[in-house]
Amino acid sequence: MKKKILQRIFAVSLTAAMVVGSAGCGKQTTPPAGGGSSTDPTTTVGAEAQRQTVTFMTLDFNAGASNTGEYAEEIKSKLEDYVNADLEIEWVLNDVATEKTTLALANPATMPMIMTYSGEMTGQIVNAARAGAFVNLNDYIWDAEKYPNLSQLNKNVALNLTVDGQLIGIPRTRDIGRYGLSYRQDWAEAVGITTPPKTVDDVYDMFYKFTYNDPDGNGIDDTFGMEMTSYTGPFDIVQTWFGCGNKWAEVDGKLIPVHMQKEYIEALDWLRKVYEDGLMPQDWVSRTTDTWANGCKTGESGVYIDVMDGGRRIWDYFVNESTYTPSVVNPEEPASMNLLGAVNGKTLATSGYNGYFTLSASTCDTPEKIEAALTVLDRINDNDVRLLCEYGLEGINWERDENGNLVDLDKEDTALANNYMGFNQMIPMIPRITVQPSAATNERTERQAEVYLENEAVAVFNPALPYLANSATYSDVGATLEDIINQARTQYICGQIDKDGLQAAADQWLAQGGQQIIDEVNSQKSFNNSMQGQ
Repeated sequence: MKKKILQRIFAVSLTAAMVVGSAGCGKQTTPPAGGGSSTDPTTTVGAEAQRQTVTFMTLDFNAGASNTGEYAEEIKSKLEDYVNADLEIEWVLNDVATEKTTLALANPATMPMIMTYSGEMTGQIVNAARAGAFVNLNDYIWDAEKYPNLSQLNKNVALNLTVDGQLIGIPRTRDIGRYGLSYRQDWAEAVGITTPPKTVDDVYDMFYKFTYNDPDGNGIDDTFGMEMTSYTGPFDIVQTWFGCGNKWAEVDGKLIPVHMQKEYIEALDWLRKVYEDGLMPQDWVSRTTDTWANGCKTGESGVYIDVMDGGRRIWDYFVNESTYTPSVVNPEEPASMNLLGAVNGKTLATSGYNGYFTLSASTCDTPEKIEAALTVLDRINDNDVRLLCEYGLEGINWERDENGNLVDLDKEDTALANNYMGFNQMIPMIPRITVQPSAATNERTERQAEVYLENEAVAVFNPALPYLANSATYSDVGATLEDIINQARTQYICGQIDKDGLQAAADQWLAQGGQQIIDEVNSQKSFNNSMQGQ
């Protein structure tokens, strides 16, 4: 084997940023679901009841310039017409968001109706939910007639925002199926691999041939199969191929961390063999994460295991004029990546969201007010209003090219972009549509979109995510305990410890708080199940 060079009212203090709003009531009519064909959002709603006022306190990522400039009021007016509400928006800079959040939660009687947080649900928000701070959205958003967009929320993502059986948040969704495997298609052809790998044995075979069968044809022993740096996220993805969960798994009705699954050892044994056989860089532990993807770009490695858009960006690099990389089988064409996705019918899921909206129970105190607030959050997902919020005005901020594709006119004109910037923070992105018209696509972006959908059907979620947020022990020592397991995993893969050493780390995890976390998580799960069964 060759040698290669050896990683309790509601007073809370949140690090998350938040958006807040309040609304009146009034019977609402429902516009077309996302993907409506109207080119003017103001014409899609039809007859409306009396317009109410909705107040938003929105995070400002634009240094005070959000929704400012010559066309700002026109854009805001069109948005208001579409959602049938007068919007009073206060843009809040990120460095004062925590203070604003604390004040809002500490004053339930004046708490804004719509509140939006960035990041994932925290223990503080769980506590506020249990104190009755928020509306149980399960009673409302699954009504597809009233809320054609919100009702399409993925149930697994909804679970991550559920407290004691109550859905307390509407997520700002992100793609669920981002993670998976990508590889050099021209290398595969060069070494005689004619079909995409389906099993872990197929992947190992690809790693081996990419390492030892001279895929670049230069006659030099200078390639690896698997791209790897000190960022260990790829190991989490590989583990799902063997049947492991996503950080945690449900086994016989109980939630346990994946390092307690039998499949975990199988996955680590496979990765250890990949390392021992020289199929990934021997010095991967010392390679910094800022070099991630460099191996594939420079022709050192042929397989990239991470987000699919990362694989697509490598493909972009190959075809870009300044970094053009010819195919090793046909130099007249650029090299390419196959964005495969799942292996063994499994891949890792994201949490499915980054930030979320809650409705205040103290100010959304009637069904009519709840309906008014949810109608705003539903309509803002429609194609035409998203087009307005994300791109601005046609003819001012964007135009169509000869093929009908969207072309940004303000990419280099920040002042012009400020007219509509900031409104995108108010969109739940449910469903995750491609706004039309869209920028011109190519085979790379189209394949990325396809594999996202393919992955979503087989992506493995973390079933403990909503409970970890309210585990006191996890809040105190969770990060430290995760380091124990991750370090042991690295040491085992690199042959520095054996199975006894791996077990010693697992025992240490249990003794230093892990067992308490398991108990706290499962206690919450049992209570949640009992509440749902009522």
